[in-house]
Amino acid sequence: MTTKRRVLVIGGSMSGLLAAIMLSRRGWDVEVFERVEKELAGRGAGIVAQAELMARMKALGLETRDLGVTMTTRKILDQSGHVAVTLECPQVLTAWERVYRVLRDAFPAERYQRGEGLIGFEQSEHGIIAHLSDGRAIGGDVLIGADGLRSTVRQQCLPDIAPLYAGYVAWRALLPERAIPLAIHTELFMAMTFCLPPGEQCLGYPVAGANNELREGQRRYNVVWYRPADEANELPQLLTDRDGITYSISIPPPLIRSEHINAMRAAAERLLAPQFREVVRVAAQPFIQPIYDVAATKMAFGRVAILGDAAFVARPHVAVGVAKAAEDAVALAQSIDECDDVERGLARFEALRIMVGRRVIERARHLGAYLQSRARSPEERLRAEKHRAPAAVMAETAVLDFLDR
Repeated sequence: MTTKRRVLVIGGSMSGLLAAIMLSRRGWDVEVFERVEKELAGRGAGIVAQAELMARMKALGLETRDLGVTMTTRKILDQSGHVAVTLECPQVLTAWERVYRVLRDAFPAERYQRGEGLIGFEQSEHGIIAHLSDGRAIGGDVLIGADGLRSTVRQQCLPDIAPLYAGYVAWRALLPERAIPLAIHTELFMAMTFCLPPGEQCLGYPVAGANNELREGQRRYNVVWYRPADEANELPQLLTDRDGITYSISIPPPLIRSEHINAMRAAAERLLAPQFREVVRVAAQPFIQPIYDVAATKMAFGRVAILGDAAFVARPHVAVGVAKAAEDAVALAQSIDECDDVERGLARFEALRIMVGRRVIERARHLGAYLQSRARSPEERLRAEKHRAPAAVMAETAVLDFLDR
């Protein structure tokens, strides 16, 4: 008998679960460590379930038939509320928690450890030792960093790589379908709808409801409004709560100061189409997402690898995060499973995926360039003009055909 090779996955969200499921299906002994003590379900907002993600989930035998709301139409509203442009673009729109729940249920509960963060690790030619927040030292053959934007694994491997602020934030909200007035619901709900104030972008689309509901009347509407905010002054103010505490990356929604929410609502009355003004009025708990990107210079470090958002965080305009995590997981599982030497397998994984990550980052930066408070070079200004055209925004947002070029 041979002993199963052991993988320690740090991070129990989308990318960690995808890698864990794919490796366990190939016969590896996999254990996931998630630093958050409570169940992650309920976190996050709306996402696009790209065809690539759906295909990978189907290949694993996971249910995708009712993953989200199927939408076929995109449109742009001018400031008066009239439809300026339309485009047919079939996609499935869902909520983060719905995809997470499918993946979470597909991985053995006893192999998923909550409230267990990584402090550090050490490796040798024989294996790797992970030091956890509860004081334990766990051994394995491979360590996978799937711990997102603030990755502890990336920080130890690439200490000079940090999230880079893009120059703008997203105001976001998830509204219960029944909270939307009927006339607005008829115009907006079953399409991906854009409104483009100068130097800004607002969009909304339907997603699964609370408890993953897809029944009519039980779904939700995901709205995202990108607005410039300079890093030196505006961003720290937005991330400072009523007690004067300033948060480094994001602020919990209940702690956002009321004056910032009021200012955002007032701006909506000046800048947005009437339909979106009404959506903003009835949004009970808007929250702020500062936009960052992360671009790792390496993904493999001996017996250690990073994938998903631990390696590359792209601005949301490409809507590629979960699909990219799935493709990373496939490449990782195949590379180390088909290679007797772990380090050589991880090096193969890096060779397959690092250029894809760089292309995604570059594309997302191009699409979001016109949202930055100021263009940084003549070349960036030219790109911004190209990608800010209404027809380009509608045709390029959340579409992955650039990866095939």
